[in-house]
Amino acid sequence: MSGHDHLTLCLCDLIRLLWSLVLPCVYLCVVLTSGLFLLILGVRAWLQMNRKARRARDPAPAVAFFHPYCNAGGGGERVLWCALRALQNRYPDVQFVVYTGDQGVTGDQILAGARRRFNIALPRPVQFVFLRHRQLVEASLYPHFTLLGQSVGSIFLGWEALYEFTPDLYIDSMGYAFTLPIFRYLGGCRVGSYVHYPTISTDMLSVVRERNPRFNNADYISSNPLLSAIKVIYYCAFALLYGLAGSCSDVVMVNSTWTLGHILALWRAPNRTSVVYPPCDVQSFLGAPLEDEQEDGKEGAEDRKCHSVVSVGQFRPEKDHRLQIRAFRKLLERRAGKPGGREAVKLVLVGGCRNQDDEERVLMLRGLCQELGVADRVDFKLNIPFEDLKKELTEATVGLHTMWNEHFGIGVVECMAAGTVILAHKSGGPKLDIVVPYEGGQTGFLADDEDGYADAMERILSLTAAERMEIRRRARQSVARFSDQEFEASFLAAMEPLMGTLER
Repeated sequence: MSGHDHLTLCLCDLIRLLWSLVLPCVYLCVVLTSGLFLLILGVRAWLQMNRKARRARDPAPAVAFFHPYCNAGGGGERVLWCALRALQNRYPDVQFVVYTGDQGVTGDQILAGARRRFNIALPRPVQFVFLRHRQLVEASLYPHFTLLGQSVGSIFLGWEALYEFTPDLYIDSMGYAFTLPIFRYLGGCRVGSYVHYPTISTDMLSVVRERNPRFNNADYISSNPLLSAIKVIYYCAFALLYGLAGSCSDVVMVNSTWTLGHILALWRAPNRTSVVYPPCDVQSFLGAPLEDEQEDGKEGAEDRKCHSVVSVGQFRPEKDHRLQIRAFRKLLERRAGKPGGREAVKLVLVGGCRNQDDEERVLMLRGLCQELGVADRVDFKLNIPFEDLKKELTEATVGLHTMWNEHFGIGVVECMAAGTVILAHKSGGPKLDIVVPYEGGQTGFLADDEDGYADAMERILSLTAAERMEIRRRARQSVARFSDQEFEASFLAAMEPLMGTLER
């Protein structure tokens, strides 16, 4: 036998061997896929039977909102309660449910908290489904691969919610996109979503590519080109999965122009996506008189004994309270030789603490104030009632916001409605939607670093009271488009196709 024939025979034997190994794998894949498909069909049938049994007991269709932190007191929670109020008023014969992970509270206490914090009272009670495993979506549980860990955790939490109560219509109102396919394909529900902030964005990819250290990109990763390359691949793969999950939504609402751009790029559902600005309680603030600052013959910082710089926002890392404190320290240094000195200005940090992590973050911020020598000029106001928040804002001179790529910025709008001169981050919603010229005039100031914020605060305080009043009045007029009434009209219009599918 020639060498050529021998080689041909060896190749044939190798092909037969590979085929003998591949064929069983193909059979196994077919069997497993078929089994998984049948399991999904069985679970779906079982859940639909549960829904039919519930409808037999109570014929009212059910709309469920997935909001594991509904008692947190942030802007996202205000959207939830305003959305529920609007739907209850429009659809009195529909049952509404809220999936929450809050423990140790009752439904009545949660609703009382909404009235106290947001001045929102629902026309009638809603049913709460208390989930026991909210820790699955806590960032602290996943020190590494946090996005993936929280997303996988949300799948299990979503399953718990679906198991406990199978609705007719499901709305994710907190940004857990990976729950959408669970409710659509297992629960057989129509699904919608209100997106405050994309779980991943092209901006996050840019931060990693450019090896820029931020709160979501640790220094040890940004300083290592190999780790940065691996994280880029991880983010790209995650963005693909996130887009597939989000595309399951029948109706997509986003809260700003900035969020719209990212969701259109990732979810690719332009015909189902619309901007619905979040509800800001501008009316409560507009009701407060916009009083002239007392002129005593002097200008700028001299026309008040003490100017208040107020920041409103939950104590989360992305709000960047550290930047606020550092910029405020620079402002105090610059005012050292001016009339009133450091005693003429104070910083007030107003915000909610959701959990122990937030409380520890506040302790860290207090320590930073001590370290920088500004503790005597910085006040912390935690989880305060709405009336106290209103008082702080209406008495403040400057409203401060420092979150990079804030998706919208309800706190920014509230500051403008209350009559403060807003100083916000030059990115995201504040830059594109809120702190924009109105009737050809300025409505506020933007900055993006310590020096920029210190410069802007110094400039605001150096304005005359009349100049500040002109900016305040124009800003107030501009925020009418973010009222509760505007939100309810836009939200109901976006939800109408989904609500029309409910069988009554």
